[in-house]
Amino acid sequence: MASAGLGHGGAGSSRSANGFKVSSSSVDWLGREMLEMRLRDQVEPDDDRDSEPDIIDGVGAETGHVIRTTIGGRNGQSKQVVSYIAEHVVGTGSFGVVFQAKCRETGEIVAIKKVLQDKRYKNRELQIMQMLDHPNIVALKHSFFAKTEKEELYLNLVLEYVPETVNRMARQYSRMNQRMPLIYVKLYTYQARRNLSLFYVFPFLPLTAFSLLHLMPIICRALAYIHNCIGICHRDIKPQNLLVNPHTHQLKLCDFGSAKVLVKGEPNVSYICSRYYRAPELIFGATEYTTAIDIWSTGCVMAELLLGQPLFPGESGVDQLVEIIKVLGTPTREEIKCMNPNYTEFKFPQIKPHPWHKVFQKRLPPEAVDLVCRFFQYSPNLRCTALEACIHPFFDELRDPNTRLPNGRPLPPLYNFKPQELSGIPPETIHRLIPEHARRQNLFMAFHS
Repeated sequence: MASAGLGHGGAGSSRSANGFKVSSSSVDWLGREMLEMRLRDQVEPDDDRDSEPDIIDGVGAETGHVIRTTIGGRNGQSKQVVSYIAEHVVGTGSFGVVFQAKCRETGEIVAIKKVLQDKRYKNRELQIMQMLDHPNIVALKHSFFAKTEKEELYLNLVLEYVPETVNRMARQYSRMNQRMPLIYVKLYTYQARRNLSLFYVFPFLPLTAFSLLHLMPIICRALAYIHNCIGICHRDIKPQNLLVNPHTHQLKLCDFGSAKVLVKGEPNVSYICSRYYRAPELIFGATEYTTAIDIWSTGCVMAELLLGQPLFPGESGVDQLVEIIKVLGTPTREEIKCMNPNYTEFKFPQIKPHPWHKVFQKRLPPEAVDLVCRFFQYSPNLRCTALEACIHPFFDELRDPNTRLPNGRPLPPLYNFKPQELSGIPPETIHRLIPEHARRQNLFMAFHS
């Protein structure tokens, strides 16, 4: 599902899209050295796939097409016929298509993701979606299979409909030549295969960067849940996969088509994750990486919300590493070893890191710079975890009971943690994570339930 983004500068260029200068000879030399790695696209062949007994005919997503299926029929439940009428396509990609549909029986609006079941690849998405239950992850309502006249089998995931993406909202600011307000970046970061942007025009005043930054810890909360509670690595964190309700600003992480349970000692494909958000160990061809690749991607999302454009806009895998080195400087031999021990003998030109205040070209709170630094560590084991990011001082404003969105509305629910999310967390961390006013409210709700 990983999709390549639009490039902004070749591997031999001396200036990136963000204006970071570096010696042309160094970049050319680096490109040649990286090409010696013979990095190539990889796939993960496997004949296993999830199955369901209910297979219907036809997979049309054109407007007005009616899809009928049944739900229930298990554990003593009675079967129920449900029909959906397709309204319009909201996203396409190599995996298939996502379209908005309406349930004829209830009038509910849903998003249906239709995925071709290719026998060459292992399809884990249905199995993983059935494991997830979190307020910051898009909910799976049910699923069914459909077969075409050519005997092609498609999996249909019926998902809750969320009308916006962080990517589309960020582009609104870019078109207005404005930076996203810090509060929104915070909020979106806290709450968290092809572009699933839902093209929906909503009748609201333009959002401010204040509210977009506030979503950053929401991403971190969603990642803490899938990393720690479920043991899943998303492997495709990017603004297009972060859905937002423009009314409440609640964020939902979506698209688990690339997600996988990472097992220590078992190899994984390195050609994963959309290029702008790909961690350096993936570019180095690592196959035994960890959930730290999601943390790097989250840092890329945060930086993009602050900059108004991608921080590392590489045109290829090699160029992507060049863009990273322009900002972070040349990795040390030990850092390269932490990313992939096979490449410790490569000698890279010594490029100094670019100061963060010059990267963002504006004054940022020191807490913001500190969090960015914790995301962008070459050594995966030195990056902060999703939970550590949630308790970072950068998000203290979200723990203030008086904080409101720019339109005066309250923040979306941020601290309605389930026992599963808090299991094994030290009391002092929980005290830091959940503010006193939220703890009192949670106790009140638990008592009355």
